[in-house]
Amino acid sequence: MLLTEYVTCEPVRDAVSTWGSLASSLTQMPTASSPAWVMLLFAGVMMATFVGVAVERFHKTVAALCGAAVLIILSMALDLFPYSKVYEFIKEDLNIFGVIIGTGILVDVVGKSGLFHFLSMWIVRLTAGRAGSLFVTLCVVTFLFVSVLTIVPAMLILSSLVLVICRSLGYKPMPLLLSVAICANSGAIATFASGLPNIMIGTAASIPYVDFLKVSLPYAALSLVIAIIGLRFFFRNDLPWKQSESDKAALKQQIEGFDPWAMVEDRRVLFRSATILIATVCGFALAQPLGVGMDFIAMVGATAALLFSGKGVEDAIGKVNWTVILFFMGLFVIIGCVKETGALKWVAEQVIAFSGNQIALLIPLMGVFSAVASSIVDNIPVAATLIPIVQDISGGDTGVPAEPLWWTLIICCNLGGNGTPIGSISCVIAIYALKKEAGVHVGWGTFLKLGGAIMLIQVIGAILYVMMLHWQGWIPAIQS
Repeated sequence: MLLTEYVTCEPVRDAVSTWGSLASSLTQMPTASSPAWVMLLFAGVMMATFVGVAVERFHKTVAALCGAAVLIILSMALDLFPYSKVYEFIKEDLNIFGVIIGTGILVDVVGKSGLFHFLSMWIVRLTAGRAGSLFVTLCVVTFLFVSVLTIVPAMLILSSLVLVICRSLGYKPMPLLLSVAICANSGAIATFASGLPNIMIGTAASIPYVDFLKVSLPYAALSLVIAIIGLRFFFRNDLPWKQSESDKAALKQQIEGFDPWAMVEDRRVLFRSATILIATVCGFALAQPLGVGMDFIAMVGATAALLFSGKGVEDAIGKVNWTVILFFMGLFVIIGCVKETGALKWVAEQVIAFSGNQIALLIPLMGVFSAVASSIVDNIPVAATLIPIVQDISGGDTGVPAEPLWWTLIICCNLGGNGTPIGSISCVIAIYALKKEAGVHVGWGTFLKLGGAIMLIQVIGAILYVMMLHWQGWIPAIQS
């Protein structure tokens, strides 16, 4: 099955359309609040939109656009703000659109060069097909791929690879494919650009790229270890973990028949693509010292890929998922409208009152809520809603440090995707691939036992991790 077929299937397209970000436009809260009934009305429309996002039969982009249209009409009817205010909800996040478009083009062009297939096949050959080695290697490779490529392209590549491997070696596909899906969410918290929720929060909080390597990357690696242990225990009876020497020799011989160069049409294009990809990743890390935005780096990388490695320029640009852009435009407007009523400020005040401004209580509250909500709805609207709340909780004279709250939100929003079959795009892709290609159905009960248990341990660990870093003074201060 072609990788592009995963992108065009309805469940995956709906889930992919939730990828994007909301950041710097969610800045200061309004100083005055609207009447309580207005705040409740706007909050109700927002929640109804989120329900629409969570329902599979209702396209997420349509839900966001409908919610935005309703709130704009209500805002005009109630004379809350002039229509021109709507553009302010969007304009400051145009840099995020640049990242989405640039990375989308870059990954498409590099993927067509055969680079990802080449790397994947060499990794499989190194394991000689042994179940234990293959399992661990695929988990680690997933982590690395997601860290560099973001979760969607990495999952599309790896899901096809896993299905091919399982057909060739006679392994059950569910253990390996679900393992890849769950480990992908650990890779999503590794760097600034590995998950678009990271870009949302990182941009809103002005967190440097390097700080992700200092704070979230270590726990990303730890959460990967937790996932591998949990997966190995859960699937202890589903793969031939212990194999005889004759079985190993037969597998090795079979794997040696795999050709890493099979999808490489031009080796020069492959090498150029690899160089451009590496340079772009380095550019992300150096963007802030250079005084440029992540969007500039992403667009330069995309332009270089089209110039030196791309053959189908129109096709590559056409692969940009414009439903993502429309989804976020709607989401920006929804959050902006609700923010203008003062509803999010009121929620922040209640959180502050409940916690007594104690960071020891705020971190667990933020971690549990963001993880559970992300597993039910999606981490994008959850992060979008919580960004202005965190800004208000840590702003002014509250005395609450912002840094631990931001890192809690980053880590737990991503790991919350492991909780349910619809909580993460990686899980959606894996479950759909299993059903369509292997005829294997993964029910909610099965997934909750696996992903839910792993998420619980990972989120508890994340809360303790951030609290420890804060108390030890190891979290880098964020410069405004």
